Amino acid sequence: MNQVTAKRFCFGITRRQQARAISKSVRMSPKKVRRVLNQIKGRPYKEAIVLLKYMPYKACKPVWKVLYSAVSNAKNNLGLDKQDLFVKIATVSQGRTYKGFRSRAQGRIYKILKASCHIHIVVETN
Repeated sequence: MNQVTAKRFCFGITRRQQARAISKSVRMSPKKVRRVLNQIKGRPYKEAIVLLKYMPYKACKPVWKVLYSAVSNAKNNLGLDKQDLFVKIATVSQGRTYKGFRSRAQGRIYKILKASCHIHIVVETN
């Protein structure tokens, strides 16, 4: 046990248990996913699931999958109850940009750039 951890326990602050899940290379723009993640950040698990179910965005499905995976990790690996969990951290980072081209008239080409992203969700006990 290092010095910082020992100090935390001396003051009666216990470390909360966290579980996380990551989905990589989701074929969606990070800006569109971030719009959904900002809605569920800091909310309890049940409330976040209801929000994701009824929001009209395409990004809700991959975010729901990652959230469900994080909660399953908390339940199976740490033995935590679903009712006690809330979304601590929900971030998205830019993934690889897939590049292609489309042929145009008179020998020209136009670039096609397809964005992808990585979704990170951490759940924690109350």
